[in-house]
Amino acid sequence: MSALFTLDPQAVRVIRAESKQQILSDLADCFAAVYGLDGAMVIDGIEEREKLGSTGFGRGVAIPHARIDGIDRPVAAFFRLEDPVDFAAADGMPVDCIFGLLSPAQAGATHLQALAAISRLMRDERMHERLVSAPDAEALFGLLVNVIDRDAA
Repeated sequence: MSALFTLDPQAVRVIRAESKQQILSDLADCFAAVYGLDGAMVIDGIEEREKLGSTGFGRGVAIPHARIDGIDRPVAAFFRLEDPVDFAAADGMPVDCIFGLLSPAQAGATHLQALAAISRLMRDERMHERLVSAPDAEALFGLLVNVIDRDAA
């Protein structure tokens, strides 16, 4: 999909969540189901990263991420929440878009480049509005893949 990370259509979802912990758990389950990863290892990695500080990016976006063993390239998942949830974001605003990223344990620069690309994408206010108003997961995937592929070119 992208030179920086893979985003499988099955990893793009519209979900209902009541808490940050539920979002992280659902994200780990998604990575396990879609990419064949160990869900316990994924949640451990994401929660360990969250202990360093919330990945609540601000302006309604969170980018939970981790580097883990068992993968050979970065993989991503995207959730749009039916209702915003408190994520302890820097700006204090609840989040409605979650862009998860997992990278190989030794992928320092690659991980940072993928995070930077996701950050640029999610800072675009028009893109955020399109993602929030997309009717379903298929439309979300279409929006994301078009921008990611364009930016990778």
